[in-house]
Amino acid sequence: MEQVSRVLEGTLDGEEVTIRGWVFRTRSSGSLAFVTVRDSSGVIQTVASKKDMDPEEFNALKKALVESSLEVTGRVNPDERAPGGRELHVSSVKVVHSAETFPITKDKSEEYLLDVRHLWLRSREMTSTLKLRSTVIGALHQYYLDNGYYESQGPMFVSGQVEGGSTLFEVPYYDRKVFLTQSSQLYLEALIYSLERVFTLAPSFRAEKSRTRRHLTEYWHFEIETAWVGNDDMMDIEEETIRYVARKCLEERRDELEVMGRDLDAIRAVDEPFPRMRYDEAVETMQANGASVEWGDDFGYEEEKALTRDTLVPIFIHHFPKDLKAFYHRPDPEEGDRVLNHDLIAPVVGEIIGGGERIWELPVLLQRIEDEGLDMEA
Repeated sequence: MEQVSRVLEGTLDGEEVTIRGWVFRTRSSGSLAFVTVRDSSGVIQTVASKKDMDPEEFNALKKALVESSLEVTGRVNPDERAPGGRELHVSSVKVVHSAETFPITKDKSEEYLLDVRHLWLRSREMTSTLKLRSTVIGALHQYYLDNGYYESQGPMFVSGQVEGGSTLFEVPYYDRKVFLTQSSQLYLEALIYSLERVFTLAPSFRAEKSRTRRHLTEYWHFEIETAWVGNDDMMDIEEETIRYVARKCLEERRDELEVMGRDLDAIRAVDEPFPRMRYDEAVETMQANGASVEWGDDFGYEEEKALTRDTLVPIFIHHFPKDLKAFYHRPDPEEGDRVLNHDLIAPVVGEIIGGGERIWELPVLLQRIEDEGLDMEA
C-alpha cells in the first residue's frame, strides 16, 4: 500500500501499486473513466479502461461519486498533463463505500460551509491549512526545546485575570466563581525561578462582543517566559522564532502554501532583519502613510496596516508610553515615562507578538498597581 505522495515522487514509475483514498473529482467518457483520488498526502489522477479490467469493477468506479472511498491498484505512468505529473492506469478497484451526492459547490456561502464543516474540512484549502498549522506548532515546539526551554501548562479555570476584566468568561465552579483562562502568563512567570526558560501552547478565551477577524472568543496562545533577558534579547528571540517557523513552512509545506494562494516571496522576506523603531518613530511613519493617529494613541489595525504598508518584513515597535501598557511592564530606568516592551507588527496581519521586561522590584510594582488604581487583593 502506497501513499499518493510517494507515487508522485517518481521512484515507482512503471510499477504496479495500490493506493487508498477518496474520490476528489470524476468524469467519464464511454469506456474510459478519469477519477482523481486524494489521500492525506496528495491527489493523483487514475485512468480506468473498461477493456483492461473487470466490467463490474469498472462500472462501480464509473458510478462512484465525490467522497466515495476506494482501493485502487494500477501501473504508475508519467504524464506531464496529469496533476503531479503522474497518473495511475487502473487494473482493479474496490469501492469501499459509495458516497451520496456531495452537497458543497463553489457557489456555497461561508455560512453554509460552516453548517457542513465536517465536509468542508475535506477541501484542499482546509486540508492545507490544517497541515500548515501542524507544521507551525511543531516548529515552535522544536525551536524552544532545542534552545533549552521547558514546556508547561497552566490551568484552564482561574480565579482572576491577567489584565482587564471586561472579556472574562465566568464559569460556575461548585460554590466558587472562576473564569476561563485568558493567559498562562502568571503561571509561567512563577516557573522561571526554577526552570528559567518555559513556554506553553494553550487555548485562551475572551467574551468578545465584536465579530471581526481580530476578535476571537477562543484561540490558541503561544507564550514564553524567560529569566535573565532584557527587552532587546526578547526581540532577538522572537525574530529568530518567526524566521525558523517560516523556513520550516517553506521547506515542508510549499505545496500547501501554493494551494492557499500564499505569496512565497513574502514569507522569504523574514530572512531580512526586522526593523526596530521607537513608539515616536512609529507614530510619525503611520502619519506619513495616511493614518489618523496622534502621539499618545494606542494602535489599532488601521494604524498597524499603515506602518507596514511599504514592507514585507515585520516591524518591532518599542518604548511605548507607560500609560498605554499594562502595569507590570518595567519602566525604562533612563526614561521613566516609557516601558521596556515591544509589539511585533506583521504586514497585512497586524500585531502578532507582544512582550517585554516585567517589573521585578517590589516597591516599583506596588507603586504601578497603585498608580493604575488596581485592587491589590485581586
